[in-house]
Amino acid sequence: MIDGIYILANNVVYDQLVALLNSIEANAGREIPVCIIPYNEQLDKVKAEIVSRDNVTLFEDSDSIAYWDDFATQIWKNYPRAQKTWRGWGFPELYRLPMHRKLCGLDGPFDRFIYFDADTLLMGPIDYVYEKLDAYDWVVNDFQYKSDLKFVFDGSSEQMQQVFNSDNLQSKVFCAGWFATKKNTFSTAIRADFLEKLIAGEAEVMCCLGPDQSLFNYMVLRSGIAYYNFAFHDCKQSTGNHWSSQFDVVDNILYDQGRRLTYLHYMSINSSNFTQLCAGEDVNIPYRDVFLHYRYLKSPEQRPTSFKRQSPLIRLQKTTTSFFNQKVNNIKLNYRNFKDRTTK
Repeated sequence: MIDGIYILANNVVYDQLVALLNSIEANAGREIPVCIIPYNEQLDKVKAEIVSRDNVTLFEDSDSIAYWDDFATQIWKNYPRAQKTWRGWGFPELYRLPMHRKLCGLDGPFDRFIYFDADTLLMGPIDYVYEKLDAYDWVVNDFQYKSDLKFVFDGSSEQMQQVFNSDNLQSKVFCAGWFATKKNTFSTAIRADFLEKLIAGEAEVMCCLGPDQSLFNYMVLRSGIAYYNFAFHDCKQSTGNHWSSQFDVVDNILYDQGRRLTYLHYMSINSSNFTQLCAGEDVNIPYRDVFLHYRYLKSPEQRPTSFKRQSPLIRLQKTTTSFFNQKVNNIKLNYRNFKDRTTK
């Protein structure tokens, strides 16, 4: 039985990837092999990093990558509402397609695995997660179920009831940035059945904002595999994991009311912020010193000792751009929801 970790990455998230790999080495509790799934072909920095680490490899099964690219392509290109929505927003017809490559882990060398988005840091041992896979097929540890369901599924209540036959769908959704499962969890026949049902119209329940997250939730819930969420089923013992929460820092480990986090997720913070920080710019990132500790754990001499503040004009431009983009996204979301309601 081989336990492992998969990470989806390329050069764009290089600094985050190094920090994550160092945090795994420091905090996992034992040596666990890691395999990097390529987001795209921009990998020279990633490959150089892999060479320097004995327990890290690159996922090179081109057939698996091509399979999952095609799998997602068939689903989203045959989903009219998604295509219309993305065109209206000026997005490509296959928005965030490489994010679906996370599913390559189902074909990889590890019998049991945990998937990490590159924008995470491991804070503690994870054997308890692998052990839970002895009884369950898909394991998560997040509070996505406390957010609005529309960020995962935004079909009509009638559609969702017909597809999932569940009276409490809200309690079962999860974040696709961190999950654990097993090799070949979904058989070839089940995958073919997903495609048939989604292309036939069941895709209408899926949200267009986070396509990979919506699809993974669909696959888990539609298949009926055994599913467990520590943050839901053992809420009193679970910790938060999102950067917006207030955690205590002790020796570069985060604690939530005395309980050690399993991982910290920097979800929605642009990767360019981390790149700029590591280049010596004074960028405000939550738990910045913790991130820098792990980023330069193996190369402390390279850690910036001072940070250059950007000029007021550049800060204003970035703030304005960020504010404008967020407003545009909010407007698009509200417009989409309104239009969907009036056309159903």
